[in-house]
Amino acid sequence: MITVNGVVHDLAGRTVREVIDALSMNDRGVAVAIDGDVVTKSRWDTTTIDDGAAIEVVTAVAGG
Repeated sequence: MITVNGVVHDLAGRTVREVIDALSMNDRGVAVAIDGDVVTKSRWDTTTIDDGAAIEVVTAVAGG
C-alpha cells in the first residue's frame, strides 16, 4: 500500500508513471515527491514506488 496525497492505494511496486496513469491524474505541470524527495519527470518510468511510501503529487496553477 502507498499513500498518494493522503489517500491510501494498493499500488506499491509500480512506477511513478503507472501510479499517475492508474489514478487518472493529468501529468502536465505536475511535480512528484516520494517520501519528501522530488522525482524528476525523466525518471517517472524507471522509479518504482516501495510499499509504505508517501507520495505527494502537486499541480502547478497559472494565475496572477
